[in-house]
Amino acid sequence: MASLKNRILVPIDFSDQSIIALGQSHNLARLTKADITLIYVIEDHYELPFFSKKDDKSLEKKVHNELEKLARETSKKFGIQVNNLVAHGRVYEEVQKAAKKLKCSFIIMGTNGRIGFKKRFIGSNALRVVRESPCPVITIKGKKHRQGCRQIVLPLDLSKETKEKVQNAIEIAQLFNSTIHVVSVLTTDDEFIVNKLNRQLNQVHDYIRKHDVNCTAEMLQGDDVAEEVIAYAGKINADLIMIMTQQEMNWTDIMFVSSSALEIINGSEIPVLSIRPRERKSVTLSVFEY
Repeated sequence: MASLKNRILVPIDFSDQSIIALGQSHNLARLTKADITLIYVIEDHYELPFFSKKDDKSLEKKVHNELEKLARETSKKFGIQVNNLVAHGRVYEEVQKAAKKLKCSFIIMGTNGRIGFKKRFIGSNALRVVRESPCPVITIKGKKHRQGCRQIVLPLDLSKETKEKVQNAIEIAQLFNSTIHVVSVLTTDDEFIVNKLNRQLNQVHDYIRKHDVNCTAEMLQGDDVAEEVIAYAGKINADLIMIMTQQEMNWTDIMFVSSSALEIINGSEIPVLSIRPRERKSVTLSVFEY
């Protein structure tokens, strides 16, 4: 039986930001031997009775032609297979459906898309994709990015850290020969919490080093976790920040994006990799039992 192909999904609205996201996808695609699929979602016009089926068909043809052109140019430039897909419906729902159907390993999307065929991939669309995606999502807000991924920031805290985030960071670092910078932010002087964070920081640092990945560990101090993480990432010229999108790991929880995670996604000019934790029947986790 032939093995399943690895795929990366890139939502496109022909804005500068979505093209920047596409430009950042080819290195990951090449290293993971993945195809790239471009998706454009034509939103339903049920609220506009004067928008005819003829107009809809004309728009679809225009989108399809532009998407095919972009796919050909990208494939030729980077030497990777690029497919394209036009869907109808709500943006976040169609992106999720495509990611599930294609069994994508990543979604890479711009978060400030505007002035394409329609304004999209901002606000609730981006939030819903990050929150409900079946695979990790890399959101790209900034305009200028280096190729590759030399420096990864991995924030830890006592409520959200899981083995999944550590293991994902190791796998990406091994692909790109990156250094992982593990950080915890102290927002209290409670001795018990300080000691526990320090122990966790040191354990994760040692665990990453055992996998032959360069790693640093640093304790930061401040009142705002997201602000401190973003500032630290800027200081070390990071290429990626890795976060979890759910605070609790219990399988009965409703999926959500915590306030710190949301602030990092919205505030960081550095790409953010959001990982949705797998459902579990127990909240007892260890980063050393992957």
